[in-house]
Amino acid sequence: MIRVVLIDDQPLIRTGLRVLIADTPDLEVVGEAGNGADAVELVARLRPDVAIMDIRMPGTDGIEATRRIDAESSSTGASTRVLILTTFDDDEYVYGALRAGASGFLVKDMPLESILDGVRVVAAGDALIAPSVTRRLIEEFAARPDPAPGTRPGGSPGARRVAAGGITDREREVLTLVGRGLSNAEIAGELTISVATAKAHLARLFTKLGARDRVQLVILAYEFGLVAPPG
Repeated sequence: MIRVVLIDDQPLIRTGLRVLIADTPDLEVVGEAGNGADAVELVARLRPDVAIMDIRMPGTDGIEATRRIDAESSSTGASTRVLILTTFDDDEYVYGALRAGASGFLVKDMPLESILDGVRVVAAGDALIAPSVTRRLIEEFAARPDPAPGTRPGGSPGARRVAAGGITDREREVLTLVGRGLSNAEIAGELTISVATAKAHLARLFTKLGARDRVQLVILAYEFGLVAPPG
């Protein structure tokens, strides 16, 4: 059973998600919050598998709440993943949410089944971005200046680049393919290795680069110049 908390300042959105999840045998809503501050407290207390998080909320917004939840998870060993559920027009906020440690984001006009699948993907430890906005998001994200040191997981931008120099040639190839959006099976086929070997390379990249999930690896592939935004 995947334990979920819902964070959105609109009761109607929370009610819709709660009713949807109630009819899903492998998901369970264990708590709700209407703002970011309450969300941080709720997640710390309940330690759910996934927090479905809105961005625009009164007081503490979804970005700051995500940052606090990610910091708490890192310090305590908890495994709560944040899945941003927002609208396409919220791009400006999503960049910050990904830097804060979100495992991905979906848009509210996606099919309901896709949202449920997204929860499952994130709970399994992977990450995702809504297909309709992936290319735009990554291109815009890669073009943005680095944040101040210490404002994203893994330390300062300089520390990340030093870490990048410590990866092997094969790991660099894997990181490049991740940046191009290939799945583990596709990476294995491209490099003529087994899926298990591809996963092992990814595990080492997560450790060496301080990345929490696949979304952060994609971003790093762009930042290191391994993948260039088209155009």
